[in-house]
Amino acid sequence: MKKTKFTLLFICFLTFISQIQAQEKNEEKESKFNIIGYGGIGYAIVKNDNEPSYNLNSNSGDILLNYRINQKFGVATGIGISELSGNGFNSLGNFYHERTMLKIPLLATMDYKISEKIKMISNFGFYTQNISTDEYRYLNNSQKNIYEGWNFGTQLGLGFVFKMFDNFSAGINYYGQSDFSKFKTNTNVGINDKQKLKNLNSIGIILMIDL
Repeated sequence: MKKTKFTLLFICFLTFISQIQAQEKNEEKESKFNIIGYGGIGYAIVKNDNEPSYNLNSNSGDILLNYRINQKFGVATGIGISELSGNGFNSLGNFYHERTMLKIPLLATMDYKISEKIKMISNFGFYTQNISTDEYRYLNNSQKNIYEGWNFGTQLGLGFVFKMFDNFSAGINYYGQSDFSKFKTNTNVGINDKQKLKNLNSIGIILMIDL
């Protein structure tokens, strides 16, 4: 009886050791880097200091290189782009506004495995961005590059991905950002104002590739 107990205890011990070794091997095989890409459609609010605020439709997306510090947490950076368009009015008249923004984010990322195939991923951090192209089309004329410079803000994202292949996952994603500094108008453009984007919200797809 004692030998049987000893044998069972020894088998349990070997099983425990083998599981730890297998887990360590799996962790060693898991890549430290992955590429995360997401994009979607939504809307944003243009908040002006002196002129009326207005809404814009958005098509936005980011491509990030993510470094995994451990199985759950990482840091990521990359490049993002937002294409904004919509109608509004200011002291110069009614207009149709088109703007393209280029952004550089720096984010903390987190992975949480829900099941063997499904994972929740999230990110939060800061960005700096610049106006790449900007045009206000009025009834009788148009103006370009009314606002200039760089500004800063915060962003967050939350997505659910399904593992389709060994190194590829895809799913749905929510993304939001909001500026905390403002763009200034150029000189001799007819208005003198400052503005920022508030509550840019977007829903779309997310892709993740392990390197």
